[in-house]
Amino acid sequence: MSGTTGGHHDVIVLGLGSMGSAAAHQLAARGLSVLGLERFWPAHDQGSGHGETRIVRQSYFEGPAYVPLLRRAYEGWRELEEASGRQIMTLCGGLYVGDPDSKIFSGARLSAETHGLPHEVLDAEQIRARFPAMDPADHALGLYEDNAGFVRPEETILANLDLAARHGAELRYDEPVRSWRATPAGGVEVVTDRGTYGADRLVVAAGAWAPGLLADLGLDLRVERQVVCWFTPDFSVVPYAAWTSDQLPVYIEETDHNRDIYGFPMVDGPAGGLKLAFFNTFARADPDAVDRTVTEVETEATRERARQLFPHLTGPLVKALTCLYTTSPDHDFVVGALPDRPQVTVASVCSGHGFKFVPVIGEVLADLVANGRTAHDISLFDPSRPGLRVPA
Repeated sequence: MSGTTGGHHDVIVLGLGSMGSAAAHQLAARGLSVLGLERFWPAHDQGSGHGETRIVRQSYFEGPAYVPLLRRAYEGWRELEEASGRQIMTLCGGLYVGDPDSKIFSGARLSAETHGLPHEVLDAEQIRARFPAMDPADHALGLYEDNAGFVRPEETILANLDLAARHGAELRYDEPVRSWRATPAGGVEVVTDRGTYGADRLVVAAGAWAPGLLADLGLDLRVERQVVCWFTPDFSVVPYAAWTSDQLPVYIEETDHNRDIYGFPMVDGPAGGLKLAFFNTFARADPDAVDRTVTEVETEATRERARQLFPHLTGPLVKALTCLYTTSPDHDFVVGALPDRPQVTVASVCSGHGFKFVPVIGEVLADLVANGRTAHDISLFDPSRPGLRVPA
């Protein structure tokens, strides 16, 4: 391709975080010439793919349409572990708590019943008896599934990057993309601070930086700053063992519209803290100028809310950090080829609930790039669907 300084590839992947690393791995494994471009370092902490743990679950309150993809994702997690030699997924169970009509409880139940997923419905007394760290509202119900737990995000990204490189992908770090364009010949050209690269296909998996790279599409996308906290429980009241993954599942809870929270058991020893957060903070952010300082007001608001479920979460704050969500108006993903530039595939807008799909989205992206189609049903994620663009 004329004008390029960095050679020509079958496909360029913009962003090597959660989805981009999986795409680079899957594409390189199929024998394509892959160039991956990342503005930061491998498994960095500036976007969405960090923080030690991410929930995986199948009784999906966001909607039954996601469940077939989750089933394939679970297979992909085990395949990734085997291929990489890294321990990534731990299944410790999942509990989704709310009043009977809440989206979290009723939505999880709908997905479980629609797809015949093994599950139990527990009342508040049963939840307290089984999980003594928890004390839900008396009228709350919980849907419990064994087939849930957590994955390690940094290990996931490093595993995919290792495998991508093993299959011959060229991965370049500390190289922000400044612009890209579709070429008259049907390919793409990408410009960075270090050079210009050409390819037949492009995958945009740039997370919070995707709205800027896709600005000409007029998509109504929000980048949001999120806060995650790790707190110390009072082990003199509820012993440490009750907070670990041997006895405590991953959890999501919202009762009487008190704002949904999610979290994990203690997975890194008694000094590691119990990690939890609000599902959304709705705080808009510029990814290049986000305030990464977490205030005491933010951490104490999180603790106050969390103690509605965990009354003995009274010890010191261990740490707090920020991450970035990129959210669509309907909170569904944006995955697919651009209708006016089919050589460009987007996979960047996961609305805060995408990490559990990493293996299957990597597969989907490889399908779309290599074959122009995928057997997975991704119609829900169509980049041209109504309501996704900024209102006129």
